[in-house]
Amino acid sequence: MYLGIDYGTSEIKALLTDEAGNIVQTHGVSLSIQRPQPHWSEQGADEWWRATNDLMAAMREKSAGAWQQIKAVGLSGQMHGAVLLDENNQALRPVILWNDTRSEAECAELEAAVPGLHAITGNLAMPGFTAPKLLWVAKHEPEIFARTATVLLPKDYIRLRMTGRKISEMSDAAGTLWLDTAKRDWSDEVLAACKLNRSHMPELIEGSHNSGTLLPEVAAQWGL
Repeated sequence: MYLGIDYGTSEIKALLTDEAGNIVQTHGVSLSIQRPQPHWSEQGADEWWRATNDLMAAMREKSAGAWQQIKAVGLSGQMHGAVLLDENNQALRPVILWNDTRSEAECAELEAAVPGLHAITGNLAMPGFTAPKLLWVAKHEPEIFARTATVLLPKDYIRLRMTGRKISEMSDAAGTLWLDTAKRDWSDEVLAACKLNRSHMPELIEGSHNSGTLLPEVAAQWGL
């Protein structure tokens, strides 16, 4: 058995399949979105984790004996969101989502600061990406920016809660505007333009690689 978890903007969904890829069980838990100002779109990282635990409890109950046969867990999810963590891995503010458009001015600032941005990242600077969001936070919420020790994408935050490891995959990292896509590595130049460095970034791996194992307390809670 294999368990897949997808972190959408409006719902977290789980899928249990057998060895042949046949669907054994599915379930979903809805999420709320906060829009405190025009152009803003935010969610709470803690809400994702609470919803994940509720989802796993429901899936375990519905799947009966098949649950104990799970061999691996795969993750997919919404891209570009900025999860800002302090030195204790606690979220500093609500997550700025992919569909938040407040950082239009910061996109222009980033392109001016890094003339080779398009060639390095393979992308135009758009408010949906992660890097402009951090420039916005640095400008408008400097006290939060100063306390930011790590920046993770939504799925990578869940992986941290599941495994204790800070890891991102190449495809997701390419959606931050911090990845040198040719080198498949973080761009020090673009990070510096956002007042960040490699210490703020997770480890990079290929999407097909094993990225960790469940923490014992998570495995116990989920009954795996």
